Amino acid sequence: MEANEVKTKKNRDRIGVILYVAYVFMLLASVLLFAKIVGIQIFFKPNPKIESALTPGSRPRAIEPARGNIIDCNGRLLAMSCPTYQIAMDCTVMREAFAKDKEKGAEREARWLSEAKELCVELAKVFPEKTADEYWKLITNGRRNGKKYLRIGKPVDRNVYNRVVKFPLFREGRYRGGLIAEQQNVRIYPYGKLARRTIGFVRNNRSDVGNTHVGLEGKFDYVLHGREGVEWTRKTDVGTVLDNDSTKTRPVDGRDIRTTLNIDYQDIAYRALHDEIKEESDLEGACLVLIEASTGAIRAMVNLYRDGDSPSFEEVSNLAIGRSIEPGSVFKTVTLMQVLSDGHIKSLDETIPTNHGVIKGVKGVPQDVHILDHERIHHINSISVIDGFKISSNYVFGTLAVSNYGKKPMRFIENIHSYKLGEAFDFDLAGLASPTIPSPKDKNRYWSLSDLAVMGYGYGARVTPMHVLCFYNAIANKGKMMKPYLVEDIEQDGVVKERRGPALMSTICSRAVADTLTRALKAVTEEGTARRLKDARCNVAGKTGTSFGTYAGGKYRDEQGRRKYQGTFVGFFPAEDPRYSVICTVFSKPTSKQFQGGGIPARAVKSLVNGIYSIDPCFQPVLTAAK
Repeated sequence: MEANEVKTKKNRDRIGVILYVAYVFMLLASVLLFAKIVGIQIFFKPNPKIESALTPGSRPRAIEPARGNIIDCNGRLLAMSCPTYQIAMDCTVMREAFAKDKEKGAEREARWLSEAKELCVELAKVFPEKTADEYWKLITNGRRNGKKYLRIGKPVDRNVYNRVVKFPLFREGRYRGGLIAEQQNVRIYPYGKLARRTIGFVRNNRSDVGNTHVGLEGKFDYVLHGREGVEWTRKTDVGTVLDNDSTKTRPVDGRDIRTTLNIDYQDIAYRALHDEIKEESDLEGACLVLIEASTGAIRAMVNLYRDGDSPSFEEVSNLAIGRSIEPGSVFKTVTLMQVLSDGHIKSLDETIPTNHGVIKGVKGVPQDVHILDHERIHHINSISVIDGFKISSNYVFGTLAVSNYGKKPMRFIENIHSYKLGEAFDFDLAGLASPTIPSPKDKNRYWSLSDLAVMGYGYGARVTPMHVLCFYNAIANKGKMMKPYLVEDIEQDGVVKERRGPALMSTICSRAVADTLTRALKAVTEEGTARRLKDARCNVAGKTGTSFGTYAGGKYRDEQGRRKYQGTFVGFFPAEDPRYSVICTVFSKPTSKQFQGGGIPARAVKSLVNGIYSIDPCFQPVLTAAK
């Protein structure tokens, strides 16, 4: 009995020792394993090539936000983003799987090719640039040569995409049918050419093509673009997939811009101008801008330019704001405002001696500019200010400038600056050219009375058509100059996030002076150089102007005696209660023909006025009251 107990005890001791040894072994193994893991985590550096092959890393991919829309004042879309889909095909899908299937691989490959043939028939219907046989040849060659990306046709819209995904083979998806559909957002302009330069464009990362941010699209890209999101992808055996273990940042869609443009008025303005200039091969370009008198809101802006030897005019350059020119006789209203505001004349009926058309004390005025008015005033001893305004007499307004400001020319210059004709104010489009106003204080040029005289009737100074329009609109608005603007507000899902709207720039004259100037401007359209507007469907007040572009050396003619004309009409309507102000300017190439403000510009404005009259009910009560 004792022997059995001893034996049992020895067995237990032996088992205990074995378990203890096993425990110690496992403990040591665990410690070593833990140390190895720690070492791997901290110190181990795998071969970079093996690491990249076995553990492909995640890569960021930008998520484009939906670009905001540009809409007109009535909510109609002028620019919008639309998804398109580039269709392509992976010709190699399932090929290896079929090759490994010894029993049914050949049968499955034959079925795949049969469906591919049916696919080719459908593709030829949607993408007719190739026949079904040609598509079949491309797909079979691609499958034989391992082509993973076969581009098919041009990008298509959502409706066509919905048809394509139901085609034979493609309906089985990306990894069995080989369908590849790459979504791209493209910018759509529903009204085509209308206001295209004003709406503009953005070309990303294309510095080789000039300006990449143009018009409203460019100036407000920071609003329209929104904020990009980020998602992470990684490569797998079945292709590139989203990495769901990485953080995804959602994009923030761009906001919409509501413009002041009225697309109906834009259409009328475009047709009015284009119809007048389309057959004129000697014209380089033209612009027409319509603004609301009381607010400065731009309702239409047309810029037509013929690039090089192009046979047609296109919206490729914003002449209304980008070209600073000598304004010609439309600047005589600036001189008239000064002598009225400063009290140098009390009435438009005051007279001045004609002096045979020679301005006293003035010498050296270029004869191409200083028309002596002999044919109109040689037979009279004096002429009234309003008659001089109606016939656009250079002599009358050169004399008004010299006789009243000859001893204090800086007063004349300061007045011009107070009318905001000497500054490039902040505008909703980039590219507003800076005006140039000569001054006696300019140390880099010689100043004489001839400089003052020619400025009095529209030469010497250089301003843009937009500056001239703002000045005349202030007269229409009883002396209050409104800042012209194109963006009414910024919206998100129809909710206004930032309201912009009208802004007063300055009060440039009294109501009495504005009324007197309106009387003078009405006389021009009724009896003067803008008589073409006399029978417009509502009364128009305005002024014509013609100036000449300069050649080398400041000459106004080239060696062949040709001139570069800039003809302008600017004014407002209805004259009794102005609602809109308008300017139209044409720019000629060197030519022997004449392009004066009373010609094409006046006719284009007349067509515009009649067109707006026919669709705008606001004119009816005004005209009834006028009658």
